[in-house]
Order: sequence, then C-alpha cells, then structure tokens
Amino acid sequence: MPLVSINIPVYKCEKYIFRCLESVRNQTYKNLEILLINDCTPDNSIEIIEKFIQENPGLDIRLIHHKENSGLSVVRNTGIDHSTGKYIYMLDSDDYITDDCIGKLVEIAEKENTDVVVGETICFDSNDGKEKMLFSIRADKKVYSENEFIFERFIEGDWPVIAPNKLYNREWILKNELRFIPGLYSQDELWSFHCAFKINKIAFLKDVTYIYFLHGESTIYNKTKINFENHQTIVEYFTKAYNQTDSNRKQLIKKKLINFKETTLQMQWKSMRDDVNYWKQNYQRLQKAPKLSISDYFSAEFSTDLKKKNFFQNLPVELGFRIFKWRYERK
Repeated sequence: MPLVSINIPVYKCEKYIFRCLESVRNQTYKNLEILLINDCTPDNSIEIIEKFIQENPGLDIRLIHHKENSGLSVVRNTGIDHSTGKYIYMLDSDDYITDDCIGKLVEIAEKENTDVVVGETICFDSNDGKEKMLFSIRADKKVYSENEFIFERFIEGDWPVIAPNKLYNREWILKNELRFIPGLYSQDELWSFHCAFKINKIAFLKDVTYIYFLHGESTIYNKTKINFENHQTIVEYFTKAYNQTDSNRKQLIKKKLINFKETTLQMQWKSMRDDVNYWKQNYQRLQKAPKLSISDYFSAEFSTDLKKKNFFQNLPVELGFRIFKWRYERK
C-alpha cells in the first residue's frame, strides 16, 4: 500500500473545504498524507481546517502557508515539492471524491506500472442541481503505451486536460522536471500538454471518482481579460514546443492549436462580447501561431472541420469578426 500525497489548494474555500476534507477522510484507502497549501486565503478556511485537524488526530495532515498570495500554479508546485508519497493526487478544495477513489486508482497504477492514471469526473451543477459529464474519458483502451502514440491520442482529446483526478507517479514528475507555470490561471491546459510530451504509460478508470462542483464562483463561469491573456501565453508555449520538435509532432501541435484557438475565441465572445475591440485584438494575435499550410489542405491528415476552423481563424480581422459573429450566434 504505497503512500499517496493528496494536494489541496486553499483559497476562498470556506463554503466547500469541509466537504472536500470529509471525502478524503472517508477513503477506503488509508495510506495517505494530506497537504493543504494556504495561498493567503482571506476567509475562514484555515479555522475550518484547523478544527478538522484537531478532530481527526489519526489523519496525516500538513498545513503549508505561503507568505504571499501566489496563484494556483505556484500552489500546485508547492504541493509537488512537499509531497513524499509514491503517488500524487490533486484535489481542488471546492470539489470532492468518492470513497473508493484513491484505492481504485492505486490498484491500477500498481498493476500497470503507469506514469499517470486518469479517473472519470462528473460535474454537479449547483445552479440547476443536475449532474453532467463535462470532462469524460474517450479512450477506447484501458492502457496506452509508448509516448508517440500517447501524445497523438492526447491531441485527439482521449482524456480531459484538468490536472485533478489523476494519480501521478511522483518520481516521474520529478525526473521530467514537470511544473506548473507561475502566473497562469488556465494552468491545466499547459500542464496536461507538457505531461503528454513525457508520458510513456497511462491508464484509464471509467468509474466516477471525482465530483467537480460547479457553482457561481467557478472559473468556468467567470472568465475575465486575465484568463484570455493567459490563453495567449499558452499559445506561445505551444508555439515554442512546435518550433523545437519533429515534423510529425508539428502536425499534431497544429491540431491542438487550431482547436485551442477556436475554444479561446468562443469563450471570449461568450464572456466579454461587449469588448469587441479586445476580441479583434486577440483574433489577430492568435494568427501569429503556427497554422495549416496550403499543402495541409490537400492532406487527409487534417479533417475537413479542422481545415474550416483554420480558414476562419486567419481571415482579415474585420471580415473574420463578422463571419465569426454570424457563425457563433446562429447556433
């Protein structure tokens, strides 16, 4: 029963942190260390945590305090640096896990000797009280091996990019010097991309192990300009990887870029449609990233859908905006 380090960020989570901790306490798998990283939270989260620690002396819990608010990326890195388990599991403080979550993931990791095991995530939307599958696993096999194949399937979207609900081999993280980029709010996209570059074996558990709690304060509902500036930074990292890799991966990264740019433009329009000039500015900025060549349009390597997206992403700004607005609002 190898030790598992559960990393939980703490920032403005007083409404949710007890339920999160309770789900960890209820695990059928008991060899756990629980690392709570306080990113200078201004609410009563720490008081709730300290009371929980006092009432559960049998749990191995460490509360680590940042000297200044540093953002989720740095919090994740602090968790990695302080973890001592064979495996690391990332759990957000407003979410919670099923009682058998860690046990099932560890069983697979030990059996298959994987770098990463991915569990199934279900979203509970507090706005309408419904459960939704927003981050589903699409892999058609239980285990993928060999990095070239794994990277290709990552680009095709076979598993979700969220950092939580994955059991990571800690030595694999350290060996490959994987870290979150400080200052990024949308850190999961880039983290999962960097991981996919290094994974040699990944397994999938299509049992729900994680409940992603959607609420009015969730980032998915509250994206602002800083989030879309982060998206531009992520595109720059994708571009850097594109410039440093072989021709086969270049083609795969093009696919990733086209879909990521499409998502960025749609999310920005949905969140900030009043700021048309900013949308146009970002549309133009995204055109600097790698795109399909003329020969790519004659290749079966890219789908018709990707070719259309690429075409509409690289028009003159005013024309591109008018066509995007028409295409988006007619749906």
